[in-house]
Amino acid sequence: MNYIIIVAGGKGLRMGSETPKQFLPIGGKPILMRTIERFKAYDKEMKVIVVLPESQQSYWKELCGEYDFNIEHQIANGGNTRFESSRNGLAMIPEGEDGLVGIHDGVRPFVSLQTIARCYDEALKTCAAIPVMSITETLRMIEKNGNSKNVLRSDYRSVQTPQVFNIMMLKMAYAQEFQDSFTDDASVMEQFGCKVSMVEGNCENIKITTPTDMKFAATLLNE
Repeated sequence: MNYIIIVAGGKGLRMGSETPKQFLPIGGKPILMRTIERFKAYDKEMKVIVVLPESQQSYWKELCGEYDFNIEHQIANGGNTRFESSRNGLAMIPEGEDGLVGIHDGVRPFVSLQTIARCYDEALKTCAAIPVMSITETLRMIEKNGNSKNVLRSDYRSVQTPQVFNIMMLKMAYAQEFQDSFTDDASVMEQFGCKVSMVEGNCENIKITTPTDMKFAATLLNE
């Protein structure tokens, strides 16, 4: 069985909006709804878990009614950190369930079906897979003394979501205590001792966090 946990706990501060960014409309539909639809388009049997702060859940239900959004999904309570939110989402999956679970940012509605497929296919073979993109801009590393130096961009990749894992392995990894080094779900798995495989992402798979991102998103929809 395939699961997807969609973490949507943003407050929209960088967007400059009172409405949380995951609820902002693009092309006449809230971003979060478009994100959910991508995964159901990949696998119509996929189980969907949406992680939302308790304070936002009633508004989400109102939006689902307003937009006649009837894709079945469960709601988990958001935590104070991404780590807590992911763990709360995982807790919704029954113990002993076999299969794969992806964890995805609620404000990445343009993940391609090909990227989703690559992540789930690779995780089926290796237990853990993340989508990445090559770096195209020059990178500099800031040293502790304030100086900086060039680093080889070929040594680095930018990381996207969904990050996909074996369910039982991820549940065991999330039994660990939180550490500051846990910047994403893959880092939790690596600390547990699991090697994480990389697959190709897609450049349209942006995380919508600023007004500029919204303009780019509208362009992507028009295309």
